[in-house]
Amino acid sequence: MTNDIFLLNISGQDKPGLTSSLTAVLSDYGAKILDIGQANIHDTLSLGFLFEIDSKKKSAAVLKDLLFKAYELGVTAKFTPISLKDYEDWVNQQGKDRYIITILGEKLSAQQISRVTQIISDKNLNIDAIKRLTGRTSLIRKDEYPRASIQLSIRGKIDCKEDVTEKFMQISRELDVDIAFQEDNIFRRNRRLVCFDMDSTLIQAEVIDKLAELAGVGAEVKAITESAMQGHINFNDSFKQRMKLLKGLSEDVLHDVAINLPITKGAKRLIDTLKSYGYKTAILSGGFTYFGHYLQKELGIDYVYANQLEIKDGALTGGYLGDIVDGNKKAAYLREIAETEGIDINQTIAIGDGANDLPMLNLAGLGIAFHAKPTVKDNAQSSISSIGLDGVLYLLGYHDKHIDLME
Repeated sequence: MTNDIFLLNISGQDKPGLTSSLTAVLSDYGAKILDIGQANIHDTLSLGFLFEIDSKKKSAAVLKDLLFKAYELGVTAKFTPISLKDYEDWVNQQGKDRYIITILGEKLSAQQISRVTQIISDKNLNIDAIKRLTGRTSLIRKDEYPRASIQLSIRGKIDCKEDVTEKFMQISRELDVDIAFQEDNIFRRNRRLVCFDMDSTLIQAEVIDKLAELAGVGAEVKAITESAMQGHINFNDSFKQRMKLLKGLSEDVLHDVAINLPITKGAKRLIDTLKSYGYKTAILSGGFTYFGHYLQKELGIDYVYANQLEIKDGALTGGYLGDIVDGNKKAAYLREIAETEGIDINQTIAIGDGANDLPMLNLAGLGIAFHAKPTVKDNAQSSISSIGLDGVLYLLGYHDKHIDLME
């Protein structure tokens, strides 16, 4: 008895009962479904069945009945015979490495997608699936927070992942789009801990600069901060220099600064969603515990590690208590929290913008440079520069419908 394999492609206007009606025909002939897939764009259906039947005699009959059923349903049916060799070659590709490419931006253009997919083609990689992660966009209503994201699932052998990453970074710089390139493994689908830098990441401010302005030494401290962020000056030395300049500042100003902290766009949406799905969250900051604990209460953060201001007689002394939380300390705290929670380090995410964030970005399973300095972007695994912090959710594969469900 011979076996025949066919690919049935259905296209046309989507309507209830299509899949049920077509599989009922296949069921009548004892067909075995080898693969199935469906996509809908603007109420237009693209549905595919790869099926096997056990004789040529049945082949002719089932094709005839499927054509009739398609006509009855008002859709178009196309059949492609598949040889056993082609089918087995396709099955054997399952062992190839799999990757996820996420493209993010306020809007996505054909040029951006073309450049990304050209690299995929040049590397002899195959796109298995393309999925839109953001909701549909109105062309009439103005969106106060425009964002667009698509996810490409690709398969194949990559000799040099760094080369692919560099090419994507070049596109990102030239076309103002974020492109994340991740291995599609068990850890990507099971992240459990997200650690945030605070200043210029979770909030759109450098708190020490705000304190310096109130102390009348804003220009001096800001210059030191910028040099440290760029990696030109050792963080610990810069921290000590800036702290000395704050000596004498009244403790009373801390509360006013805290309640006026500008929380980054998308931060609440991100953290609320993470909490809903059971993630642990942490602030790992070279800033100060006073402000970290304020944000912890506001946003529902689980852990806070930062520097503690020394205060005597109602004023800052220019000193600090305990060890300085520098880049290496952030990475150590990330590892410590993961161990405490029983989370594999590959299931962690770290997000930051400065040079002192690189140790934790490189330690985490996924390190994300957020609106970061060029040096940080060039040395991080992934980056987001085009939209807010909730862009992290798209790197995790969440669709807006999963996010909005939790809001």
